[in-house]
Amino acid sequence: MIFTEQIQSYAECFTSGESDILRELREHCYAHYEDRSMLSGFVQGRLLSMFSHMMRPRVVLEIGTYLGYSALCFAEGLATGGRVITLDIQEDTNAVARSFVERSEFADRIEFHLGLATEIIPSLNETFDLVFIDADKPNYSNYFDLVIDRVPSGGFIIADNVLWSGKVLDDSKDENTQALHDYNQKIQADTRVENILLPVRDGLMVSRKV
Repeated sequence: MIFTEQIQSYAECFTSGESDILRELREHCYAHYEDRSMLSGFVQGRLLSMFSHMMRPRVVLEIGTYLGYSALCFAEGLATGGRVITLDIQEDTNAVARSFVERSEFADRIEFHLGLATEIIPSLNETFDLVFIDADKPNYSNYFDLVIDRVPSGGFIIADNVLWSGKVLDDSKDENTQALHDYNQKIQADTRVENILLPVRDGLMVSRKV
C-alpha cells in the first residue's frame, strides 16, 4: 500500500458508510481469505459507488468478480432498470459472491458469468456504459480492446491496480507489473479516451471515451 495506515484510517473516518451487507462481506473476506487485498475495500468501494451514482449506468461490465464487493458497489448507482454483468473464472469465490448478492436488494440486478472473459465478452449483445477491469493483469490491454468499441461516447472504463504497490516505477518489472505499465502507456496514447490515473489505494486508471 502506497499510503500510510494512518492516512487510510483518517480517510475512512470521513467517508460515508457502506451497507450492512457490504460490511459483512468485507469482514468475511478479511477473516477467511489470505488474498484479501483483491477486495476493493471500504474507501475504494465508496468511490466506485460514487462513480456509479454520478454516471447512472444502464449496463456495467465488471471483469473480475472476486467476492462481489465491487459489483454491489456499482449496483448502488445503476439507472432505473440497469444491471451489472460480472465475469470471473473462480468457482469457489464466485459461489460466495452469489450468496451475498442473493441476500442484497440488488439480487435481480447483478448477472453472473463464469468462464474466460475473453470468450464471454464477444458473446454479450450489449453496450457498456461503465466497464471495470480488475482481473488477470496480462490481459488488461486485451480487455480494453474487447470493450472499447462497445462503450458509447461519454462511457467509462476503469482499471484497478494500475500502480501495483508502486512496482510500476521499478526499472526491472515482472510480467504483471510490465503488463500494468504497458496498459497505462496504452491508455495515455489512445486518442479515443481522456484519462486520469488516480493514486487511490492501488491505483485506478479512469478513462472516458470521447
